[in-house]
Amino acid sequence: MRVTFLGTGDAGGVPLYGCDCSACTRARADADFRRRPCTALVEAGDTRILLDAGLTDLTERFPPGSLSAIVLTHFHPDHVQGLFHLRWGIGKNIPVYSPPDSEGCADLYKNHGLLEFRRLSKFEPVTINNLVLTPLPLIHSKATFGYAIEDTDGQRFAYLTDTAGLPPRTEAFLKNWRPASFALDCSYPPQSSLPRNHNDLTLALAIAETLAPAKVWLTHVGHEFDLWLNNNSHVFPRQIVVACDGDVIDV
Repeated sequence: MRVTFLGTGDAGGVPLYGCDCSACTRARADADFRRRPCTALVEAGDTRILLDAGLTDLTERFPPGSLSAIVLTHFHPDHVQGLFHLRWGIGKNIPVYSPPDSEGCADLYKNHGLLEFRRLSKFEPVTINNLVLTPLPLIHSKATFGYAIEDTDGQRFAYLTDTAGLPPRTEAFLKNWRPASFALDCSYPPQSSLPRNHNDLTLALAIAETLAPAKVWLTHVGHEFDLWLNNNSHVFPRQIVVACDGDVIDV
């Protein structure tokens, strides 16, 4: 199984519009430090699944027939905005798996075009070719799923964004399931109070310590966290990596 981080940014991205902090200034000068909407591509054999659809250039990145499915964590605009253009395409329908959100986002349900929406249920696995995905409820302001993903060789990876902490049942599932690695929401530097909707670094490190995988990739990063990283010589535990756009994991 291969996982590619196509985007690792929060809703505002890096650089943030109008911000002149050193993290945003660096990202404007060097594209390597830019963070696009949080999106990942999971590949196993000839199966290619897009996790979230916040990138607005999906029609350029993925020729017709190149995706097996799109799997959404939730319906906030920064995770689905790429679908608004893609839906008007011509050709074979694209399966789009999602949490059971009756509202969705804007008129995507009503005018879905070639998108074929399929609702998932928490903890009920779905097989997409040679990948099995188990939806895991997360703690967010909209119905949101993370995903436990396993290939036919038994390799396991979890994708956990957007969330502030983990529900007890999701944590128990992951402890028992034991993924080799996972991607984890970490939008903010350490906060003085418990964050809402997204992990700060303190909460993310606590989750990583509890689940103890071989590797944790921090994603959904905001400019404040990048700025904090610029200004603090923080040494992460060996298994913790702050993901960047374009990073590739061979699970």
